[in-house]
Parts: sequence; C-alpha cells; structure tokens
Amino acid sequence: MSDYEYLFSDSSQFQGKRLHLGITGSIAAYRACDLLRLLKKLGIAVSVTVSRGARQFVTPLLFEALGATPVYADADSHDGAPFAHLEPGEIADALLIAPASANTLARLAHGEASDLLSTQALAFPGPVLIAPAMNPKMWQHPAVQDNVRLLRERGCEILVPGVGSCACGDTGQGRLCELPELFWAVLKALAPQDSTGQRVLVTLGPTREFWDGVRFWSNPSSGRMGADLALAFWLRGAEVDVICGPAVAFALPAQIHRQNVTSAHEMLVAARPLWSAMQMGIFTAAVADFAPDTQLVPQKRKKTLYPEHFELPFHKNADILMELAKDKGPTKKILAFAAETAADMDELLLLAQEKRARKGADLLAANRVNDKGSGFVSKTNTMAVVDRYGRCEQWPTLTKADVAWRLCSWLLQIPTC
Repeated sequence: MSDYEYLFSDSSQFQGKRLHLGITGSIAAYRACDLLRLLKKLGIAVSVTVSRGARQFVTPLLFEALGATPVYADADSHDGAPFAHLEPGEIADALLIAPASANTLARLAHGEASDLLSTQALAFPGPVLIAPAMNPKMWQHPAVQDNVRLLRERGCEILVPGVGSCACGDTGQGRLCELPELFWAVLKALAPQDSTGQRVLVTLGPTREFWDGVRFWSNPSSGRMGADLALAFWLRGAEVDVICGPAVAFALPAQIHRQNVTSAHEMLVAARPLWSAMQMGIFTAAVADFAPDTQLVPQKRKKTLYPEHFELPFHKNADILMELAKDKGPTKKILAFAAETAADMDELLLLAQEKRARKGADLLAANRVNDKGSGFVSKTNTMAVVDRYGRCEQWPTLTKADVAWRLCSWLLQIPTC
C-alpha cells in the first residue's frame, strides 16, 4: 500500500480551496493526473494549464475528464477566456508547476511572458511551487542552478528532483519528486501558517519491551494518530520532531525530523535532549507501562526449559510525559492522549478529566479503543477532549486527520502560563 494515501488523503480541512496546476513538456507530465485525483478527493478545486510542450505527452481533454476546470491551452485557442493569463491569480490560492522543464525555469526566472503559463505565473500573487523534472546533466548545469537560485530568492518553493533512473536511461538527480512530496507541498501552501515559529515534539506508535531474543510485550498501535498530528503541525508551519516506536510504516515529509526507537526507555532517552528547545509536546505514543523485569538474553527462551509454566515479573516504566513535564516551564504546552476502554462517552469524558489533572497536561484527548472505528489501527477516532481551563467536548467519529487538525487548532489557542 502507498503511505501517502493514508495520511491526510481523507481530510475535510481543504474543501473549497483552489489550486492552479501548470504542466510543461516532460515525460513526467502523466504523473500530474495522480496528483489531480488526490486533490479532488479532498474537495480541492483544480484548474490546469497544459503547455504546448506538455501536449506532446498529455492532452487538455484528459484533465477535463478527471474533473479539472477550467483547463487552459494556448491563449489564442481558449474561446471565451480573453483574460486566461490573469484568471488563475484571481481564483486560485496557490500555483504549482509540475513538472517544470528547464525551459520553463528559464522563462520564470527571467520574467518572460512568452507563453500562457509563464504569463499566468507573472500575474500570480499567491504561493508559487515549482517541481522541476529533466535529464540529470541538465539539472546540474550552472545555468539551471542559477535559475533555481533566482526563483528561490523571489519566494518560489522549489521541490527538488529525486534521484534515480530517468526516462532517457541516465541515472542521477532529475526525476520529478515523488507524489507524496507534491501532495503535501500543495496542502502546506493551502494551509494556514499559524504554527510558524513553533517547535513541536511528537511521540507516536507503540513501544516493544523484549523478554528474550525474539519476543516482546507491546500493543497494536499503528502510530497513525501521531503521524497525522505531526503532519498537521508541519502543514501549518511548525518545525516538527517525531520519535517513532517500531512498526510505524507511515511516510512523513523529509522536513520532519524522525528518530526510530524500540523501547519506552529508548523513547525517553531520545526525547530528553530535544525537549528544552520545544514549545509544544504531543504525546500520542502507546508506551508500555510495564517492562519485563528480567535480564534480556539474545536467544529464544525454549519452552522445553519450562515444562509446566513460565513466570515473568514486570517493573514499571518511567512515564515519559510526566518526566518531561517536570521541565515544562511557563512557555511550553502539552497535549496528552489516553487510550481507554469506557462503557460510553460520558465515562470516557470523566476518565479524560481525571487523567488530564493527574498528568498536568494543557490538553488531553481520550479515545475509546473498545469502540469499533476508534483507536488502534483504525483510520478514525471518537474522542473526549478536555483542557486545563475546564473546557470539554465530545467528538463524533472523525478521520484521524480531522481529529489532528482540530487538536492542533485547540492547542494553538491555549495561552502559555
């Protein structure tokens, strides 16, 4: 399965946003179709300009059939749109050119208005994202790199090409960046940047406490809730560090700093040196409360050594949230999670209130892991949320992406002490 399909591809937070997509002459032009499908699924309206070079690979009709509207080709062949060079800047929230050829980079860098797309870019007042794709030798040429530098200096975001085998048979840097990077870059350009200047630490996934060389004590957490929260804060402008327990398969943007750990002790050790620089801590990890109190042996414990029964004592693990909260200070905020088995939402709310007070969290989100469609592995959650000011809410079943977005908004609104 593709990881990008499972992080924010089911969000409802971008409905009504608009993107203008420019496509230029490259074999990678066909990949714009997959991006268009993803964006349409989120309720994002997409208009498209297909350059003359791109029409050697794809047709305007293809994008019309996929739901893009309007779709522009040459300015002189688009009936009824005398101001097609201005319209994207008036209706779209962001402009993405993907793929962008070397010729397109030169036009944009030097302010040419020699075709419809370059004219639209000149007249576009919002965020401009450019995803180059070309032969590796072309990408490395000083003229191309100078154009990239000029565009960056003017505020354009350059989505750097990937490394690999290209259509021409050469291998190197020049491939259009991967679809998840395009997808998340668009969402970031469309998202409010209200987390800018914030550093956020997120713990996510399970921990594993090994009691022999192959077996461990753990839980079925997938880490999806924490991954969605990390992505939500990053999309809204924060600098994000994540500490992932094992078996967290979700890909994250390269700009999110990720450390992988196994045990609760390793997670705490990884979090401590980061904590002093953070403004917010998001503790979603399903950390094992107990660890086997036995000396770890690298071999498998053979059952023949224990013919009747096997006893395994446990000791209590350190509480990562409470350990870090000792150094919270007046400028940090903490969002804690609680996985509970509650009879109903009212009981869940009571458990959330008690745990928030005991943990000292600014905001606590509790979910019913015994409720179908909520908790471990699920794509959705049903939540009871409380903060230190006494505000409490019960949320119906929502996608984890939408839960993450709401929690991000709530935590941002809580003032520091």
